[in-house]
Amino acid sequence: MRVPLSWLREYVDLPAGETGRDVAHKLVDAGLEVETVEQLGGGLKGPLVVGRVLTIEELEGFRKPIRFCTVDVGSANGTGEPQEIVCGARNFSVGDKVVVVLPGAVLPGDFAIAARETYGRTSHGMICSGDELGMGDDGTHGIIVLPHEHEVGSDAIKLLELVDEVLDIDITPDRGYCMSMRGVAREAATAYGLPLRDPALLDVPAPNSYGYAVKIDDPQGCDRFTARTVTGLDPEARSPIWLTRRLQKAGMRPISLAVDITNYVMLELGQPLHAYDRSRIDGAIGVRRAEQGEKFTTLDGVKRTLDSEDLVITDNSGPIGLAGVMGGANTEIADSVTDPETGAVTGTTEVVVEAAHFDAVSISRTARRLKLSSEASKRFERGVDPQAAAAAAQRTVDLLVLLAGGTAEAGVTELTAPGAPRTIAMSADHPDKVAGMDYGRETVVRRLQEVGCDVYGQDELVVTTPSWRPDLAEPNDLAEEVIRLEGYGNLPSTLPQVPSGRGLTARQQLHRRVGRALAGAGYVEALSYPFLGEGVFDQLQLSAHDATRQVVKLVNPISDEEPALRTTLLPGLLGALRRNDSRGSHDLALFETGSVFRAAAQPGVAVRLGVDRRPTDEEIATLNAALPAQPRYAAVVLAGAREQAGWWGKGRPADWADAVQAARSLAVEAGAELVVRQGQYGPWHPGRCAELLVTLDGVETVIGHAGELHPRVVKAMGLPARTSAMELDLDRLAAAGGEALQAPRISSFPVATQDVALIVDASVPASAVEDALHKGAGELLESLRLFDVFEGEQVGEGKKSLAYALRFRAADRTLTAEESTAARDAAVALAGERTGAVLRGA
Repeated sequence: MRVPLSWLREYVDLPAGETGRDVAHKLVDAGLEVETVEQLGGGLKGPLVVGRVLTIEELEGFRKPIRFCTVDVGSANGTGEPQEIVCGARNFSVGDKVVVVLPGAVLPGDFAIAARETYGRTSHGMICSGDELGMGDDGTHGIIVLPHEHEVGSDAIKLLELVDEVLDIDITPDRGYCMSMRGVAREAATAYGLPLRDPALLDVPAPNSYGYAVKIDDPQGCDRFTARTVTGLDPEARSPIWLTRRLQKAGMRPISLAVDITNYVMLELGQPLHAYDRSRIDGAIGVRRAEQGEKFTTLDGVKRTLDSEDLVITDNSGPIGLAGVMGGANTEIADSVTDPETGAVTGTTEVVVEAAHFDAVSISRTARRLKLSSEASKRFERGVDPQAAAAAAQRTVDLLVLLAGGTAEAGVTELTAPGAPRTIAMSADHPDKVAGMDYGRETVVRRLQEVGCDVYGQDELVVTTPSWRPDLAEPNDLAEEVIRLEGYGNLPSTLPQVPSGRGLTARQQLHRRVGRALAGAGYVEALSYPFLGEGVFDQLQLSAHDATRQVVKLVNPISDEEPALRTTLLPGLLGALRRNDSRGSHDLALFETGSVFRAAAQPGVAVRLGVDRRPTDEEIATLNAALPAQPRYAAVVLAGAREQAGWWGKGRPADWADAVQAARSLAVEAGAELVVRQGQYGPWHPGRCAELLVTLDGVETVIGHAGELHPRVVKAMGLPARTSAMELDLDRLAAAGGEALQAPRISSFPVATQDVALIVDASVPASAVEDALHKGAGELLESLRLFDVFEGEQVGEGKKSLAYALRFRAADRTLTAEESTAARDAAVALAGERTGAVLRGA
């Protein structure tokens, strides 16, 4: 909500010296989130005056139309002579009043104005557009053409209200009443302890039987509907400058007088309105639910398919408005049109003004389903004051009569559903208990009255909440009002007493070790949202029956495009990699550890627990049983260079082996024995995918995959070429490890190194050979490393040579050459027995 300070002062007599920042500070203390204070007209310096166009000469020979104009600026230029100005705009004529900036002036953006040669003429100033003056969009993108009544030579800075301060307030969902000048003015008045001039306090005629006919079929969706009719409107009437400037400062574009007035009243009172061209309405106005699949064209020209939950405004022809969201194109206010032959002006001359109150949930669902968020729907979703509808309609009628020369018909329609004000019982000391300080009854009553509540009682208060505060529903809401108005900064600071604990659990310790290990290996942690859209599974090339596709969907997701809880960490990490790559960071190594959510075969229904007591053990058990399984995963993604090039060498790109090594590092931290085999799984390249296994309860179990992503996945997700990734189940990895991580033993005896080159069939995985060497070498083997793979004529067709470096060491003695050779021979023998390996050259 953008709040011009000059407009705010109409309702609250703020101290003369108060700046926008001073007011923002007060509002922040009261609990509003003021994001910025914009200085309109900052750096603007005159002379900026009203001028009248005397002559226009069309200059020929240029690629675009250029006009040489003389403009009467009165005595503002010091001579009284016409000002010569070159201009390229076409939306003004001789005799029009325009805004002229003279040499010596400075426009926003530190744009100094001086006489200059251009297009073969000397231009002494500029004829200004709204964009050049920082006024915002007026819909024309052309020169400002002023009404004829403004005096030539008068100050345009004051006329156009170019100097002002605008507070940009982020309105939270519970403060819907602040999406209006009335609501913000109420907060400002309370913050300063000043009276409020409520713009909704108007003399409104009582409803009668001869107003425009309205029928409400769904009183739950629409509990109040006010209709007023104004006739005899001048189709040529235009919005005055003060009205258009207030709309522009508030962030809205002027359109036409009738529409501008409804927008202005909405900003002023917070009540969305709509004006229908009465000549286009067929019969009585109705409010009902849409028929399933019913078609309707909204004001933006889009034909929409409606749902049976959507609330619509109708006449005899069908829907004419999407209630609380947007009006229909079939009853739109018509722009004025001048007949070129007769000069007659046609346009809308009579309107029906709608001011209604709609159900917040219904409007929210319709706006989200149709992806049609409007200024009206934003307000209805957060709660609109139902009592303001009649005043808003009256304010609209008054402005139409005043500015468009209309006549208000005597008929007043106001339909209301039965209802009673909300009352809340609360002990007078409840805010004291919540805040931990003593306010006292008088302070509590005074503060509640300041927000519009009626308060009765002594020790036990009965509070009637105002109609514009639907968020006040229980004693804690009232306590919050007292606390925020008394000042959050006045609350005592009390450090909590932390009981002694038993330190981190084994699971927490592992997660920290994993994070440190990956960070130490050069990975950067990236935290992503735990939501995803199901379309990402197709991008990852997962089969239709893959368990990863079984998602838990949220009833009320933050984004309709990502309604499900994640079952894999890869989409979020790959999205972060893609985003960073698109911004110029091409050498990337990211990791994340976090929960994924697995849907149960028979999903349970979570019960809603009360807040008036502690839940029972049975209730907690039932709630936990309904929750999806949430194992913790770890994942890494890599792209670009893994080692940078420099004076030390050429560097090297990240590849599948780095992803596999990340998995091995995590296994070391968990104290688990990780088996790496060739595998094949959706997102990974079939020939560069490793299957990660551990032994659980005596059975080898796949806990993840690592390697290079499939080229089709890379293309579908817009990733860098040769992107690699690893993902594994961290909880299963921990279960495969020991109870406590064993520190490595360091021997003081020397190491004995033996190299072997084994020839095996090309189809034999290196992991199978390594496993056999490990088991055959026995306890003396300290480490094993594959350092060369060779295929060629020397080893034979369909064969490959694997060269390993074996390190042997004893804990209690120096090994002899015979001992290390015997251990090597035993390892080679077992490898030959299991995989058919033979020593190269043997």
